[in-house]
Amino acid sequence: MLIIILFSLIFFHTSSSANKVLIPMDETQSDHLKAYGLVYWSLSKGYNVEWALNYRDGSFLLEPFSGLSEKALQMNVTIEKEVDSLNIYRTVENNNMEIIYLEKAPKIAVYAPPYEEPWDDAVRLALEYAEIPHDIIYDQDIISGKLFQYDWLHLHHEDFTGQFGKFYANYGNTNWYVRQVLYNQNIAEKNGFPDVPALKKYIATRIREFIENGGFLFAMCSATDTLDIALSALNTDIVDSVFDGSPPEPHCNEKLNYNNTLAFTNFTIITNPLVYEHSDIDTPRSLNFSSLPTPKFYTLFEFSAKSDPIPTLLTQCHHDKLPEFMGQCTAFRIDKIKKDVVILARVDGYKEAKYIYGVLGEGSFTFFAGHDPEDYQHLVGEVPTDLSKHPNSPGYRLILNNILFPAARFKELKT
Repeated sequence: MLIIILFSLIFFHTSSSANKVLIPMDETQSDHLKAYGLVYWSLSKGYNVEWALNYRDGSFLLEPFSGLSEKALQMNVTIEKEVDSLNIYRTVENNNMEIIYLEKAPKIAVYAPPYEEPWDDAVRLALEYAEIPHDIIYDQDIISGKLFQYDWLHLHHEDFTGQFGKFYANYGNTNWYVRQVLYNQNIAEKNGFPDVPALKKYIATRIREFIENGGFLFAMCSATDTLDIALSALNTDIVDSVFDGSPPEPHCNEKLNYNNTLAFTNFTIITNPLVYEHSDIDTPRSLNFSSLPTPKFYTLFEFSAKSDPIPTLLTQCHHDKLPEFMGQCTAFRIDKIKKDVVILARVDGYKEAKYIYGVLGEGSFTFFAGHDPEDYQHLVGEVPTDLSKHPNSPGYRLILNNILFPAARFKELKT
């Protein structure tokens, strides 16, 4: 009788597991970016997904269900039906691979102002192209507590020091700059803050609280370093009078509190309002990639999928060396990164990190330097990147890895 029961269990497991659908993420995938959208759509329908880390460049497995094939065809996503999942599990078990279970569609928020800005946001482009639903929130929403309704928050081209991107010298008289200043001043006044820097410092603390309580933060471009700069200077005036009506405090850099920051430490703030740089966290803006003797790249580190599943998840890609791209914050000086922060990608030949991850309380943060993975120097007012021309972008895959991060079963990631 015991033999019969065991045989029945083995037969059931084999028959139920072997008939699965694979979403390949290697070079056979016709649209890597929309593949993430298909996974998100499946989760939103209540179907769990298995993420096979490092198997065929981070492919997905799921049970077949009504409408899946039609949706994949509509999105131009390559799928493989009735794959031998037992053989896949054996391959995963015997190699630097791991299965991570995705169980829910995370609720996503993007921090962005309601007015039109003269630049795009790579994450919003990725979300829209991949057909992943998300909400836009801004300061008033965070003040009211709406942020804590979400699992995942993205920050991009924002200046949490309240210096409006330090565009004063070059764009101080443009309509978009004046509108930005007036809008933020109105929010500050409405909510009882003396100036915009004070408002932004408060927003930074609420974002930090969001992470501590279990939220997932993803930031790019100027939001990465300015968030930490604001947190380091909660009780110190670091901005010039053109932004708040008073000069920076004398010796303000000696008064910074790095215990409040997420990722960076021992940095020096640049207080000159005419210098288009916030601190020495970022690499020099004078670097011109086109003038280098050879193209500049950054390389993703390889991690142990079984013992380090989170860094492995965040670096899933079909390339390990990617072309560098600029932003207001282009890369992070390694000597300014806290020791407990994980470097996910490093700029080749330089003491610079491109992509980092850290834990704070019950949540986590991931910082990806630069503005647009498919445009090495995206200028103010330039036309947004058309992702239909880059459906297999490895750089945009790194962004989308983060969007699925909160869907992962938490206990699996902690072990």
